[in-house]
Amino acid sequence: MNETTTPTQAAVQLLQELIATQSFSREEEKTADIIATYLESEGKEIHRLHNNVWVRSQDFRDDWPTLLLNSHHDTVKPGDSWTRDPFKPDIENVDGEETLFGLGSNDAGGCLVTLLHTFLQMDAVADRGFNLVFAASAEEEISGANGISALLPDLGKIDAGIVGEPTRMRMAVAEKGLLVLDCTAHGVSGHAARHEGVNAIYEALQDIRWIRNFRFPDKSDLLGETTATVTQINAGVQHNIVPDKCTFVVDIRTNELYTNEQVLEIFEHNLLSEIKPRSLRLQSSSLAKDHPLVKKGIELGWEYYGSPTLSDQALCREFPTLKLGPGSSGRSHTADEYIRVAEIQEGIEKYIQLLTGLKLEKD
Repeated sequence: MNETTTPTQAAVQLLQELIATQSFSREEEKTADIIATYLESEGKEIHRLHNNVWVRSQDFRDDWPTLLLNSHHDTVKPGDSWTRDPFKPDIENVDGEETLFGLGSNDAGGCLVTLLHTFLQMDAVADRGFNLVFAASAEEEISGANGISALLPDLGKIDAGIVGEPTRMRMAVAEKGLLVLDCTAHGVSGHAARHEGVNAIYEALQDIRWIRNFRFPDKSDLLGETTATVTQINAGVQHNIVPDKCTFVVDIRTNELYTNEQVLEIFEHNLLSEIKPRSLRLQSSSLAKDHPLVKKGIELGWEYYGSPTLSDQALCREFPTLKLGPGSSGRSHTADEYIRVAEIQEGIEKYIQLLTGLKLEKD
C-alpha cells in the first residue's frame, strides 16, 4: 500500500486479486501466496502452516493479552446458476453504489481484507495494551483438519478473537453448532410378492416420525430452538425385494443450551436405528454481554444477535470470540456473489473503532 492509496482502495485491490485466483477448500495455495506476499510487502514477518498465513504485531509483549483477528480465504465452488465469470472481479455501479462481484467477495474475502488492513493500522498504534495476531485461515468451508484447528496451537495463548464473517457489521454474540448423524435402520430382506421380511424403510419411518415431532425443550433468547431435520434417505436395490437396510441423515443445529454430546445422547435414547455422528467438535458458542468486545460495541451503539450459520468460531473453543464482518450472510454461497465497496470501508472503520481504546483482559 503506497502513501496515496487509502486503506479501502488497498483492501479492494487485494480482494480483486484474491477473487481472480481460484481458492476452493484444500486448494488455497495461490491465495495463501498472495496474502503472504502482501504482508511481506508491508514489512511483516509472516508465518505459514499448510495454507494458513499469520502474523504477529511488531510490539508483541508477553504481559499483554492477545487478540486474534481471523477470517478465511477458501471458497465453495460456484454453482451452475452464475450469470458472470465468478473469477472476474468486476466493479459495477449498482443502484448508485460501487459493487464488487466475484466468488468469495462476500464470504469471506471482504472480511479478510478489512481485518488485514485493520491489523496493519492498529499494529502502528503504540501502547495499545494488547497484542494482535492476524490469521488468514484455510478450509473453513469444510471445517477441514488443516484449517484453523491445525493453526491454533502455533499461535500461542489467545485471550479473545474476532472471527470475520459477513454479519452486516452487527455483533454475532452466539452461533449455532452443527451435529450430523448418519442413521441406519435394519430389517430383514424378503420377497415383496409374498409380503415377507421386515421392511427397513418402515423401521426408519418410525424414527423419522419421532424426529419430525420432537421439540427440544430449552429455547435460547439469541438462537431460538435446537432443530433437527432429516435431509437424506436411501434404501432398496430393486422393486421386488423388501429392503433390509435404510439409511438416513439428520442435520441438527444446536443452540448454546445443548452440547453436541447431550443431543447425541437424546437421539440414542429415542431412536431404534443405529446412529453414527460424523463429528462432535462443531459446538454452538456464545459470548457474554459483559465481555469487553461486546461492551465496547454496545457503547458504540451496535446491534447484537445470534447467528444461525456455522463458522470457524465453532473451532475456537479455548477462548471467547465475536463474529463480526462486512457483507451479508444472505449473499454467501449464492450466484453472482458481491460486496459493496462502501461495506469494506465501513468494515475497516468500525473494526478500528472497536479496537481503539479496547480494555482487553489477560486470561
